[in-house]
Amino acid sequence: MGQVTVTIAGKVYRMSCGDGEEAHLESLAALYDSRIEEMRKGLGELGDMRLHVMAALTLADEMTELKMRVGLLEQKLDAVKGDAGSAGARAEEVERRAVEAISGAADRIEKVARALAPAG
Repeated sequence: MGQVTVTIAGKVYRMSCGDGEEAHLESLAALYDSRIEEMRKGLGELGDMRLHVMAALTLADEMTELKMRVGLLEQKLDAVKGDAGSAGARAEEVERRAVEAISGAADRIEKVARALAPAG
């Protein structure tokens, strides 16, 4: 099990994480710390707990918005995949009809050629 030490709002925390996840946990802590610092600069001195709650809520709001956008993009992707499947089926039908038309034309050409050929 991995261990990291992170600093959030000037306080040091020692945390456990899965092996190999240390850098990710450190980057999450840095993101959270920077959000608290932004809020502190914008709102002035509030109580630490209030700053933490507000920072957590803004990050949760962003995450909710991103989840919603991902959901919409997934719906659009599914629609595009459906359209692509329909287009593929239409292309196969066009190809089948083209083969039939060419085959029919070849048959007619052969009949005309036989009719025009001198009797031998």
